[in-house]
Amino acid sequence: MSEQVDVVVLGMGVGGEGVAERVADAGVDVVGVDAGLVGGTCPYWGCVPTKMMIRAANALQEARRVDQLAGRATVAPDWAPVAARIRDEATADWDDRAAVERFESKGGRFVRGHGRLDGPGRVTVDGNVFEARKGVLVSTGTKPSAPAIDGLDGVDYWTNREAVETKELPESLLVLGGGAIGLELAQVFVRFGVRVTIVEAAPRLLTPEEPESSEMIADVLRGEGIDVYVGAEVEAARADDDRSVLVLTGEAGGSRELAAERLLVATGRRADLSAIGAATVGLDESARGLPVDEYLRVPGVERLWAVGDVTGVGPFTHMAVYQGRIAAADILGEHPEPADYDALPRVTFTDPEIGSVGLTESAARDEGLSVRVGSAPVSVSSRGWIHKVGNEGFIKLVEDADRGVLVGATSAGPAGGEVLGLLTLAVHERVPTEHLRQMIYAYPTFHRGVEDALRDLSEA
Repeated sequence: MSEQVDVVVLGMGVGGEGVAERVADAGVDVVGVDAGLVGGTCPYWGCVPTKMMIRAANALQEARRVDQLAGRATVAPDWAPVAARIRDEATADWDDRAAVERFESKGGRFVRGHGRLDGPGRVTVDGNVFEARKGVLVSTGTKPSAPAIDGLDGVDYWTNREAVETKELPESLLVLGGGAIGLELAQVFVRFGVRVTIVEAAPRLLTPEEPESSEMIADVLRGEGIDVYVGAEVEAARADDDRSVLVLTGEAGGSRELAAERLLVATGRRADLSAIGAATVGLDESARGLPVDEYLRVPGVERLWAVGDVTGVGPFTHMAVYQGRIAAADILGEHPEPADYDALPRVTFTDPEIGSVGLTESAARDEGLSVRVGSAPVSVSSRGWIHKVGNEGFIKLVEDADRGVLVGATSAGPAGGEVLGLLTLAVHERVPTEHLRQMIYAYPTFHRGVEDALRDLSEA
């Protein structure tokens, strides 16, 4: 037996949840399907609890800086309040009852179970079939992806989930992966007294970002006592009594073994298209994501939309929310503005924060643009000098010189993610750099460094 509904939302992560609530608000008969928690990774194992961890770790580090600024401070790290806050304030002990009730209060229906596409406009959930008159939206996200390393499947390793859920810290931690997730968690744990080692196969950390960002954060992490190995391929992994062991090659032309009480695998995430039956609508299940057009429709498949990480456009909560607004409006026939990703912002919440938007310098050159670059270190700005301790960072502007507008920017430093807001607006609205020079920048602020970088840009 099948049931007729208007819309089925397959995957109730932050993007799918937003779409489901929006169309339910409009009086549409919508069914939301998910085997996991409504809200997905972000509120339970990602954005929210990890930033609570970072907030706590940063507070410890600020206390350690008192000796250089304001007297003496004794710091005694304690993980228990952090673990309690995650359970009490962020995840409700991993209970999504409030999110489910919020959706149902808008008129939606939630079905907990493993949903799969079953041809155009059809979704099966544990034997039940829903036929969608208006369409199906997929927002099934991604899962942690472990590299193909000999012996890794025999190691009881952590992903971000176990790292967030832990009530007790290990004495030592190996972090496999030098991307945003790995670096954020590595810095949290070292500030709580864990001996941390980072292993990255690429030549530098944070490879999607500017090389200056990679160099800066590597120096900061090493300064906090983290061992950082880049260009280090892992040949094998094994469990050795109560230790996790990685066998490295390619680092400094040699090989070595690294061991720690725990191993955190943070080497990226991947969509599982076979699990959602993508082949039943003619899509390649080996692809990294579902293809979408500017209205988040899946080309060539009738009445199918997709948003969030499963599209492969950008693994960010704000991306899923942005795409969800467009998809919901399109489903409702409201003729939304098409998606525009030129000013996509991203922040790595290390200390210092690394915020960036649009194209890096190398990406802009690869696109054949006439590139001009300007930069300014945070430490020589008035606010950076006042800040004194923990003032590493810089602002870098990437200009299309032919058009006289910014196509990318990086804001690294204290409050780097907040300073990024001004730069994101400039890239999004294609504000002429000459107009940015005519702005009045409040003194003494971190964002005033943008003015310094513009001055350097004009001299390039």
